[in-house]
Amino acid sequence: MSRIIHPGQAGTIESNDILITVMPSDAGSGISIEINSPVIKQYGAQIRQVIVETLTSSEIEDANIHVTDRGALNCTIRARLRTAILRAGTEGGN
Repeated sequence: MSRIIHPGQAGTIESNDILITVMPSDAGSGISIEINSPVIKQYGAQIRQVIVETLTSSEIEDANIHVTDRGALNCTIRARLRTAILRAGTEGGN
């Protein structure tokens, strides 16, 4: 399991993009995701699922995630989140 060291951010608030901020949280607190999007009712569950899957594949179990979506595709969400994680730095992984 990896732990986020400090805040990291990736993306923009331009149309068809997403701004993701990853912040550390206390061990054992789990994942907290806050999503702001004009399409939250239609795609909120899908956005959340892509975020959780990406965090799981990155072995992140504790983090606070803030998302400002502007209609990003799943591949963009994954890329921005992976970049934010890399910028935040992790420790404790295998």
